Amino acid sequence: MSSPMSPPGFAPMSCCWSTETMQKRLPFLAWLPNYTWYALKMDFIAGISVGLTVIPQALAYAEVAGLPPQYGLYSAFMGCFVYFFLGTSRDVTLGPTAIMSLLVSFYTFREPAYAVLLAFLSGCIQLGMGFLHLGFLLDFISCPIIKGFTSAAAIIIGFGQIKNLLGLQHIPRQFFLQVYHTFHDIGETRVGDAVLGLVCMVLLLVLKLMRDHVPPVHPEMPPGVRLSHGLVWTATTARNALVVSFAALVAYSFEVTGYQPFVLTGKTPEGLPDPSIPPFSVTTTNGTVSFTEMVQGMGAGLAVVPLMGLLESIAVAKSFASQNNYRVDANQELLAIGLTNILGSLFSSYPVTGSFGRTAVNAQSGVCTPAGGLMTGALVLLSLDYLTSLFYYIPKSALAAVIIMAVGPLFDTKIVGTLWRVKRLDLLPLCVTFLLCFWEVQYGILAGALVSVMILLHSVARPKIQVSEGPVLILQPSSGLHFPAIETLREMVLSRALETSPPRSVALDCTHVFSIDYTVVLGLGELLEDFHKRGATLALIGLQVPVLRVLLSADLKGVLYFSTLEEAEKYLKQEPGTQPYNISEDSVPEHKVALLKA
Repeated sequence: MSSPMSPPGFAPMSCCWSTETMQKRLPFLAWLPNYTWYALKMDFIAGISVGLTVIPQALAYAEVAGLPPQYGLYSAFMGCFVYFFLGTSRDVTLGPTAIMSLLVSFYTFREPAYAVLLAFLSGCIQLGMGFLHLGFLLDFISCPIIKGFTSAAAIIIGFGQIKNLLGLQHIPRQFFLQVYHTFHDIGETRVGDAVLGLVCMVLLLVLKLMRDHVPPVHPEMPPGVRLSHGLVWTATTARNALVVSFAALVAYSFEVTGYQPFVLTGKTPEGLPDPSIPPFSVTTTNGTVSFTEMVQGMGAGLAVVPLMGLLESIAVAKSFASQNNYRVDANQELLAIGLTNILGSLFSSYPVTGSFGRTAVNAQSGVCTPAGGLMTGALVLLSLDYLTSLFYYIPKSALAAVIIMAVGPLFDTKIVGTLWRVKRLDLLPLCVTFLLCFWEVQYGILAGALVSVMILLHSVARPKIQVSEGPVLILQPSSGLHFPAIETLREMVLSRALETSPPRSVALDCTHVFSIDYTVVLGLGELLEDFHKRGATLALIGLQVPVLRVLLSADLKGVLYFSTLEEAEKYLKQEPGTQPYNISEDSVPEHKVALLKA
């Protein structure tokens, strides 16, 4: 957004800088002055659409997190209001997601107090990262790691809902035990839950396919056709709410007759809890658990939850920003999600992040600004005040169907084939992350990150060096030379030049080398001594300014430097008329000296 223009002659820099800073820290100040009635109408429609999606999802995701259903709703509204003020993406909606709910279930022992404290501590970490501009740390989690984690999470979450879909009781939450007991107890399936769950899944699938194939509305269409398109679009967009309402109506009908074939959600407390500080201790039947013990119990969750929350939210924001041609500020997004989790914890929220599915609904609804979130948040609060008595009749199998259909797209069926064609080595972190996540999520992410870093370090330690044979051996590194790579370079030079008979001169083409370190300088010094002892020459070609600075600072003696490969070859072949530059400021070419002094 462009800043307001000042009158001619009245544009003090301090004032302009202050305005820009305010708009950067509070992005709503940039778009709110230009807000239009059209934007209000579109934001209202989008907010209602997202609200009808988030309410049933919030109830369902609380089950994934191992918490009572109301905690999903407690977590679904704060992000709508905070993001209005701090968000830089018009499309993103913050709230409970399947991935975050799964992580919460791993680290909070199905205890609401732990979940609320985890939200507060995660928010503090995320807020701190935003203030310190540490968003770059997320760049170390590569795409194969993310795909491996989300695909494993889709299977864990989806299979975890089979018990609710079939009405099975007393199934453990650990994945492998869950698989065993689900198949072991398959004979205890409740027919009513299974039938209703499958019907709900079919309805959700049909409605999704209808939405994907509804043609766009054109102004020249007759009013009746446009109205029918609008009704179909509304029904398919709010399909989660429609299907859950249908299932609740069926369950209520049976309740009236005195026979209930479904496992129901049960009583949900009415209204929003009073604001209070997060629980820094918990009283149990065995005594009081202190804050320190709670933190120790959550363990790696204090790193995994805030990082994955940031990663998911920023990935969603950047994806939709790219599609819709605008930019997002990653560090500002850190501040928004961090403050959301801190303030949300005051109202018993568990950790939240950006939702890809609801963000897609928001974008498809034509949202213009983050103001759409105000309507979504208001709808969630209204449901807590007036609809909780109806939530009692929602069958758990219907919520299980909502979750399974929501996490299905997280499993990327094409990623293996894509990586096989593009770079097969990237399959290694993908597979390591995917497999280990079934054991423990943090081990999968950590192992995948370590494998990715090892692959990255291997390329640094063993850079590609193009070799050209001839009377003069020409070596051309394809990237920077850092301390792990100097031994590789040294061994190549020794085997191809100095250990031959007679020893050969070498031209080291540094055109693509933009950085070296002190260990590389020492290694070059040793190579120069080796060449001098054997009566051969080592010449450097095309040194870049940063490399020249390092060599000048190191005061390396006896280095021959040529601007071009042709000059080096003439000199090394003992052809007359070519003189090298020695590495001293007096002998460096004039244009390089100017850059060095700049």
